[in-house]
Amino acid sequence: MTQTELFEYIRADPLLSASLWLNIALAGLSILLFVYMGRRVEDPRAQLIFVATLMVPLVSIASYTGLVSGITVGFLEMPAGHALAGAGSGPEGGVFTPWGRYLTWALSTPMILLALGLLAGSNVTKLFTAITADIAMCVTGLAAALTTSSYMLRWVWYGISCAFFAVVLYVLLVEWAEDAEIAGTAEIFNTLKLLTVVLWLGYPIVWGVGAEGLALVQSPAVTSWAYSGMDIVAKYLFAFLLLRWVASNESAVATISSGVGSDGSGVAAADD
Repeated sequence: MTQTELFEYIRADPLLSASLWLNIALAGLSILLFVYMGRRVEDPRAQLIFVATLMVPLVSIASYTGLVSGITVGFLEMPAGHALAGAGSGPEGGVFTPWGRYLTWALSTPMILLALGLLAGSNVTKLFTAITADIAMCVTGLAAALTTSSYMLRWVWYGISCAFFAVVLYVLLVEWAEDAEIAGTAEIFNTLKLLTVVLWLGYPIVWGVGAEGLALVQSPAVTSWAYSGMDIVAKYLFAFLLLRWVASNESAVATISSGVGSDGSGVAAADD
């Protein structure tokens, strides 16, 4: 299908179209709100948390505009063995695949992790580990969505993506939880950590039951709303809760030691 035909397909489905336009609107409002909330923040660490978090709606508004424009979507013919092989929701039987979402996640979720790591006072090694594993999770998830040569390989890529996700979960639930206790930000960190973990677990589940996976749910609009709904909470609500706390507790953020948790002492290593 041409880009124009993809654009018309999305526009002709009000439910599918609304799931994308709602995110564009909320991302735009979030950008304005977060800029206003951070107007008086002066501490460098707090400012970096604000900048990292602000990147989330900035990336999202660009990504969702790409989706509604028909630039980053397509119809893929599923391989033999897939429930929708030779069928699907498209005019020629292909499965609607909004592959641009993976680009969104590959650029926005590292910013979420950067903000959380800074809040926990994590060291550079743990930040690098979490962010690298997160990007790898998104890229291999994209490979799973785009593989049409073999049904088995789609699930192999899916398993690799989940393995990278397990690394991210370990850093969040174990390493950074300990760092946040030392840094004195455990209360807000634990709230945001649980919000992130619960919602992020929903993405591979939706993929698994949706048209790209087992096809238990075949409607593109229903799947799109599932992803969009999780994005709204995992990105915009998460960001609002984080930035509200940082703006109100800037002095506490300023006292967080860089690199806590590396030896359990909570004392940052001296620069050479």
